Amino acid sequence: MVILLIGTHVYLTVVLRFPQWHLFKAIKLSVTADSGSRGDVSQFGALATALAATIGTGNIIGVATAVALGGPGAVLWCWLTGVFGMATKYSEGLLAIKYRVRQPDGTMLGGPMYALERGLNMKWLAALFAVFTACAALGIGASVQANAISTICRESYAISPVWVGMATALLTAVVVIGGVRSIARVCGALVPFMAAFYVLGCIYLLVLNGHYLWQAVKLIVESAFNPSAAGGGFVGGSVLMAMRYGIARGLFSNESGLGSAPIVAAAAQTRNPVRQALVSSTGTFWDTVLICAITGLVIVSSVLAHPDITFDDGGALTKAAFSHIPIVGTPFLLVGLVTFAFSTILGWCYYGEMAVEYLTGPRWKTLYRIGYVIVVFLGAVLNLAVVWNLADCMNALMAIPNLVSLLLLSGVLVKETRHYLWERRLDEAMTEDSTPGNPAPERLGKVRHIVK
Repeated sequence: MVILLIGTHVYLTVVLRFPQWHLFKAIKLSVTADSGSRGDVSQFGALATALAATIGTGNIIGVATAVALGGPGAVLWCWLTGVFGMATKYSEGLLAIKYRVRQPDGTMLGGPMYALERGLNMKWLAALFAVFTACAALGIGASVQANAISTICRESYAISPVWVGMATALLTAVVVIGGVRSIARVCGALVPFMAAFYVLGCIYLLVLNGHYLWQAVKLIVESAFNPSAAGGGFVGGSVLMAMRYGIARGLFSNESGLGSAPIVAAAAQTRNPVRQALVSSTGTFWDTVLICAITGLVIVSSVLAHPDITFDDGGALTKAAFSHIPIVGTPFLLVGLVTFAFSTILGWCYYGEMAVEYLTGPRWKTLYRIGYVIVVFLGAVLNLAVVWNLADCMNALMAIPNLVSLLLLSGVLVKETRHYLWERRLDEAMTEDSTPGNPAPERLGKVRHIVK
């Protein structure tokens, strides 16, 4: 999966002429309302929901684990993966709008399953993607994140997992019952807060470790290509070890290529596919290029500043680093981890229910939400060692159909990018003929019949 994903990132970066160069334009678009355009939520709301599902405990503990196992050089490989991954996230957002469908009630549905069905006529592969997504949401989205929240609360303040599970499930139910608009509204308020809160804490630690900051940067770069240069007790294995853990952390942190984010991108109010594609690409920037990179700098500089810190375990390494924030260090880390994990629960619930709606129609969506909330509670109170492995497998199975759509539709990606971006027509609205975004219930009905 690492080879398939990073290969797709590099390929799309080249054929699309480095869409990463348009980052500042993309950020501006993400906070600009595209009034008068069709869609269920604003572009920022769609981005916030996608970020809610991607910015999670992996951004904090996952990066520390990569450093503990692959050395400080893993931070650079993680960062580079995010840079190239922006092209894949751009492509996913473009196809999400290009092949989305409008329901009779006006709501928009989209994602890799619609790109596979409408763009490639691979209905069977589209159905498989939807099945994998619905299952993955119950794993990595509901049970694993709820378990992370209960574990943190139990270890930090001895709060019973039962109470944590009940509270988490109740809050989840209150938000998801309102559908995508409710989820986007909560995520739009929660994501900026939690990201700013966490980044400010990281900046404080970087200032605290200021004398070691440049040394940390040099160490990250040098040990990425020469791990023995790390010294100081850091892991000094091989370049492949640093690449493996750094790239893997970057890939699964931002979910570029996984196929999850375009499901909510399809609901965005946007006038053409490329505008939303640019907005979607900023999700990988914020998640990996910025947050994961800052976390890596904090971890490495903290180890240099405090040689007594142990770094054989990612969780312990993270706690030791943030404990140097006076008085509020532990509560700060607790709030960051809990908000990150809860936002992931909300985002993945939407992904799962959209997959179920694709397979069965809207009648089973409410039942899936109820089941999702129940799984959130169970995840908080049960031991989930096996669930972690199953969740990883489901994520991999999701990625394969999505990569098929990205690679086989790369000609469409180039054509749309040339028309709207390279020829400077970003303000142009797509016409009815330029997008298959009209209702097609008869085609969807065939898929549901096959699944049944």
